[in-house]
Amino acid sequence: MGFTVSQRKDRGTWVVRSTIDGRRSQRTFQTEGEARQYALKAGAQQQENAFNGVMGRKPKRTFSEGLQRMVSEYDVRSQKQHILLVAKWMDEHAPDVVIGQELLDAARKMQKALKEKGLAQSTINNRIQVVKRVLSLAYREWDWLDLPLDGKLRKPSPKNERHVYLTEPELAELLEAVPARYEVERQVILLAMLTGMRRGELLALEPGNVYSDRIVLKPNQTKNGKPRVIPLSDEAQLLVGALPFATTGDKVRVAFEKARETIGRQDIRFHDMRHCYASLLASKGETLTSIRDLLGHSSLTVTSRYAHADPARWDSVMARLPRISNQTATKH
Repeated sequence: MGFTVSQRKDRGTWVVRSTIDGRRSQRTFQTEGEARQYALKAGAQQQENAFNGVMGRKPKRTFSEGLQRMVSEYDVRSQKQHILLVAKWMDEHAPDVVIGQELLDAARKMQKALKEKGLAQSTINNRIQVVKRVLSLAYREWDWLDLPLDGKLRKPSPKNERHVYLTEPELAELLEAVPARYEVERQVILLAMLTGMRRGELLALEPGNVYSDRIVLKPNQTKNGKPRVIPLSDEAQLLVGALPFATTGDKVRVAFEKARETIGRQDIRFHDMRHCYASLLASKGETLTSIRDLLGHSSLTVTSRYAHADPARWDSVMARLPRISNQTATKH
């Protein structure tokens, strides 16, 4: 990129050539002085444009545009409620906010406002995740940003975090309590128990997601936008033969609530099936790294909450400790 001045001796003229953003151009002058003066001014203007961000500047896009594109291109059913609430907050407090630093500032204000309102940290994190995903897609997929900004939004760990871990007999009791008229919904609930998948992921399943004895989730079907492979047990394989499930999220919710009411466990939530799956895997001796990958967690920090369910890990620690008393007796 730049300007060069050269003489065309066959014609007695001077040529200024330039290459800007891969495009070549040239201008012809009668004297060397005219050519060099033009090159000097054009070069200075080019530097000024680059400094002010005129050249190569990406068009500004609003958060509303980003949300609409995300909803149209990705399966966001698991985030539907939070997307609507975030959109409403932005419309009221930061209308037409532009994706970039403006959006970061608006998201932080929303974070503070929701905290002052008394919302749980986990709920606030879910709202912030909507903004983070738009920022991530704007940089990594849509080429709307020159720099990644999603990492600048923090999601503090919830202090009110709750997890309910059901035993295998308790899971069976819950499943048995699903009313008979909710047969499809019962299949969804059972598959949640057997795979640890989110409700939105389950309802978005298609025949193309099943490969032999495993489910392969595509990037647009997961919460973090990364593909995930989930092995299927013999029991789970029987449930994926007629995908997609002919039901809705509301019907699954109603079926689940009726089942928990029947067994007197109003404290149980559908999402707890995911925690139960992970806890059962840990109790069977599965490694935390495997559980992390099966659940689609971003790090082992999130998965480590299930470490309590693996008592065998303490046995292996004890087995590696030396016999101190024997060594002392041998020495004496």
